[in-house]
Amino acid sequence: MSENSQFTFGPATGVGSMPGGDAREAAKTVTGSFDDFPFLPELPARGPGADMIGRTAGLLVEMYARVEPSGWRIGDRPGRDTKRARSWLGQDLDALEEFTQGYEGQLKVQAVGPWTLAAALELKNGESVLSDPGACRDLAGSLAEGLREHLAEVQRRVPGAQLVLQIDEPSLTAVLRGQVKTASGYRTHRAVDRQVVEAALREVAGVHEGGPVVVHSCAPDVPFALLRRAGMTAISFDFSLLTERDDDTIGEAVEGGTRLFAGVVPGTDGPLSDLAGSVMGVRTLWRRLGLSPALLAEAVTVTPSCGLAGASPDYARKALAHCVQAARSLADNPE
Repeated sequence: MSENSQFTFGPATGVGSMPGGDAREAAKTVTGSFDDFPFLPELPARGPGADMIGRTAGLLVEMYARVEPSGWRIGDRPGRDTKRARSWLGQDLDALEEFTQGYEGQLKVQAVGPWTLAAALELKNGESVLSDPGACRDLAGSLAEGLREHLAEVQRRVPGAQLVLQIDEPSLTAVLRGQVKTASGYRTHRAVDRQVVEAALREVAGVHEGGPVVVHSCAPDVPFALLRRAGMTAISFDFSLLTERDDDTIGEAVEGGTRLFAGVVPGTDGPLSDLAGSVMGVRTLWRRLGLSPALLAEAVTVTPSCGLAGASPDYARKALAHCVQAARSLADNPE
């Protein structure tokens, strides 16, 4: 097994975003749902600065972003959008601290990764950061520095926590394939070289020295092999988007000790299937790969398929509880 297998993860957790705008309510729900693997909730319904791009832009060091009609744009100084993003993050941390008094165990924090950020943020000329390799490097460096400070702050507030860093990269596949549109919408940015992509991911993951790092993407065709080369401990994905084409890379990942965060519970309101039905796909995949059922609980953490921002508060609570129960079902009946 690889060095990754030194980390044991909780059987279930959430992805990051939650519905509504009440930080205390979200922290209470998350810590009440997962007694061994809670996460810092994100509440994008509050508006710009609470969305994933704005929230992570607020973490950047010596780089600032503001909202323009076209989206988030890099500016010269911190404006009200940066202040708002930081203020909301502060409220979220206050709420988390309140509900994790005396907590010891894993705690996950999420931030947008360098490539999804580069695809979403605009330079002063209105083009995406992705259009400028130098700007991409600066952004990755600024993000790394900001994440280092953020992790230290969370650790200070929840001293008993073993922090798990999740890097959200939904645009990663589009960046690798040259599918990100330019500002005009008529062309696409050139595909970024895989080694450049890998290096930036490794730099950002490197801030959590000695700690586990998960990459999350609920887009199709997650580049499992690249993420493993970049040193990721775990990969989080929408299980329903896997195809048999992914079998070999998934098998290699599991055998190499990479943890799978399998998104099997739908992220938006709808009927939840029975517990066995929720994890049936995971069991089927295991059989297809010829992997030992005894490995299941060691290799898989159950999550919703994506963030729960679009769900109703009632459904979000049920979905998180369902993840915990489905993980238990997987551990109790691996066959």
